[in-house]
Amino acid sequence: MQITPDALISDLSAIRERKPLIHSITNFVVMNTTANALLALGASPVMAHAEDEVEDMTAIAGALVINIGTVDASWEPGMRRAAAHADALEIPSVLDPVGAGATPYRNRVVGRLLDTATPRVIRGNASEIRAVGTVCAAAAQAGAGQGGGTRGVDSSRGSHETAGDAQELSRKLGCVVCMSGEVDYIVEHDCAVLVSNGDPMMPRVTGLGCTASALCGAFLAVRKSPLKAAAHAMAVMGIAGEIAAERAEGPGTLQLHFLDALANLDGEDIAQRMRLEVRS
Repeated sequence: MQITPDALISDLSAIRERKPLIHSITNFVVMNTTANALLALGASPVMAHAEDEVEDMTAIAGALVINIGTVDASWEPGMRRAAAHADALEIPSVLDPVGAGATPYRNRVVGRLLDTATPRVIRGNASEIRAVGTVCAAAAQAGAGQGGGTRGVDSSRGSHETAGDAQELSRKLGCVVCMSGEVDYIVEHDCAVLVSNGDPMMPRVTGLGCTASALCGAFLAVRKSPLKAAAHAMAVMGIAGEIAAERAEGPGTLQLHFLDALANLDGEDIAQRMRLEVRS
């Protein structure tokens, strides 16, 4: 399998032409950030979490993104209804298990969501992916107290040391696992894509991991292959982050320049900067 700059450029053009609606049931911290990032990319965001409307909103979306960052008992039923409805309508979905492994409650929520439907893509940091694997290895209650090295919503593990966990989780669930880090690993069964774009300043801006999940949703809306869609999203994230870091004076201005970089990203930027390796 090959993933080329031309394919990424084609998908980016498709997003800008079609403006797919991305339904994000996401957390309070990042709603504004992810909505603006989707708009800058060319997609159309909607953040609807009321249980009475999530099915209707999901039905008209190009993709569903579920992010458990500020989940509580009032949000979880809507997340599960949206996930089940997307699965029934074959609408691609992304699960971002923010903070998985930090508390037993978050692990139980992840377990119940995965019992409801399997997403096309699970995207998280190394500790979150390891924790999801722990949840899947046993019943949710039995595995709830077994942490994955999560520190709040941040990772205490590197993507290199957890690559095998991502591969095992992908095989177990039959979906793509996208693990972000210094090098992003996107795996599907025995195939792995390594994306080396990005900048060390990016983890100092809250919400950029959640933004990556939202962009995965946008690319899923125009690309049938979830492996390629996630790889394209992570490459775009990294390239825009590099461009932003070259212009920023610190984390605050990085966020501003990141949105500008997404909006102005062109084929030349992608062709010159994309650092991506496929292993199978």
